Amino acid sequence: MTTTVELTRFRVSPERAGDLLAARPGMIADFQADRAGFLDARLVRVSPDEWLDIVEWRSGADFAASRAKGANLPGIRAFFDLIDELVSTEEGTLS
Repeated sequence: MTTTVELTRFRVSPERAGDLLAARPGMIADFQADRAGFLDARLVRVSPDEWLDIVEWRSGADFAASRAKGANLPGIRAFFDLIDELVSTEEGTLS
């Protein structure tokens, strides 16, 4: 089994960082309930306004299916709505 890793870098104004962190558990709960193949997620603060979300998926197909759903649940939407700017998104595999 090859684990797919989603790397998403985004910006959030520093004054909303607390809101982002408060919304995170709801997003994770919705992913666990609704996203087949979701394995784990870690959030890294890169600078005062930039974050890196590292999400592990069972497969590339699971990641693609999740992307197609978008912000379909309240916890996911609440987290995504706090993002000011998407900087980059990459996909890779764990070796």
